Amino acid sequence: MKKGLLFFTIMLTSFATIAQENSFGDGEWFRFRISYSGWWKAGEATMAVSNDTYKGKPVYHIKGKGVTTGMTKLFFGVEDYYESYVDKQTTLPYRFIRKIDEGGHTKDKVIDFDQRAHIATVNDKKHNTITTHKTEPSIHDMVSSFYYLRNRIDSKTLKEGDETVINMFFDQENFKFKLKFMGREVLKTKFGKVNTLIFRPYVQAGRVFKEQESLTVWISDDQNKIPLQIKADLAVGSLKADIDAYKGLKHPFYIIQD
Repeated sequence: MKKGLLFFTIMLTSFATIAQENSFGDGEWFRFRISYSGWWKAGEATMAVSNDTYKGKPVYHIKGKGVTTGMTKLFFGVEDYYESYVDKQTTLPYRFIRKIDEGGHTKDKVIDFDQRAHIATVNDKKHNTITTHKTEPSIHDMVSSFYYLRNRIDSKTLKEGDETVINMFFDQENFKFKLKFMGREVLKTKFGKVNTLIFRPYVQAGRVFKEQESLTVWISDDQNKIPLQIKADLAVGSLKADIDAYKGLKHPFYIIQD
C-alpha cells in the first residue's frame, strides 16, 4: 500500500466531453471503503463540497480526507487532507491545499493558481519556502480535476476508446493527465445495480502501479457521474474502493429495479 491508499491519485481517473450543467453542488458528500488485496479493510476516504468565497469570488470549497483504519493503522498510519477552491463556472482551481502524513512521510503545501498569468505559487510550509512556477493554460490540481471532469461527461456521445487529456500541476510539476473510455457495465453496489461508465487512466508504472493501465474506475451513468468503484493493480497486491455512503447529490441517483 502506498501514498495514502492512492485514493486521491485514483480520484483523478475520470471522464470526457461536455455536460449541460454541473454534476455536483453544495452539500455533496461521499464516503468510500478501501480494501487491500480484495478482503482486508485498509481505510476510508471522504469527499465533500460546500459553498465558499476566495478573494471575494464565489467558489466551491472541496475537502478530501483519506485515513487508514483498524490493524492497517497500527503498522502504516495515514492521515491525508486535501482541499481545493474552484471557480463555480469553470471548475478551475484558485487554491490547493495538501497536508499529509503517510507513515511518517509528511508534506504541508498551499498552492495558489493565477489562471490568467499561468503561474502557480507554492508555499511549502514544512520547509518554509515559497516558489513560483509557470503552468500550462487551464491548469488543474488533483482534486479540481476530478470535479471538472465530472462536468465534462456526455454519455450520449462517448464511444469506446475515446481519450481525453487535461493539464495538471502536482508536486511542483506540470504534466498531462490522460484517460480512456472503456465502455459500459451494470455494476452491483451496496445500494443495488447501477448503470455505469468505465474509465481507465494512464499512470506511471513502477514502484506503486504494476502497469501503465493499472487503474479502472466505474462511475454512474447519470447526471451525477459519481464514482462507485475503483480498482488498482499495485506493484504488490491490489486496491479496491467502493462507495459506502453518500448524501446531497444534485440529481436523482438511479438504481435498476429487478
